[in-house]
Amino acid sequence: MTNNRTIFKKIIDGEIPAKLVYDDEMCLAFHDVSPQAPVHVLLIPKKVIRNLDGLSADDRDLMGHMLSIVPLLAQKLGLSEGYRLVANCGANGGQSVDHLHFHILGGRQLNWPPG
Repeated sequence: MTNNRTIFKKIIDGEIPAKLVYDDEMCLAFHDVSPQAPVHVLLIPKKVIRNLDGLSADDRDLMGHMLSIVPLLAQKLGLSEGYRLVANCGANGGQSVDHLHFHILGGRQLNWPPG
């Protein structure tokens, strides 16, 4: 049997250390190891969901909870001037880890369009 657990699942399971910002029964937030802005935090569900396309009606409470955590994280991270929330979906969308995650980016002026 092939072990196809992602790096994020290994962080959730405590097998790989991460610089945690937030942790509860449903989700986890930690600093990105390759930041693209002065503040770059990843918010992930503890439930394994590949990406936004993998969401079902059963995930509504989880997603609502995670989105409600974003402003709390932004405040904690000192992002009073604004921030960007990004969810990449699929290879052409720039997703590099097959586990749903939100990037919270800030700490500088973020240009548009992003890519």
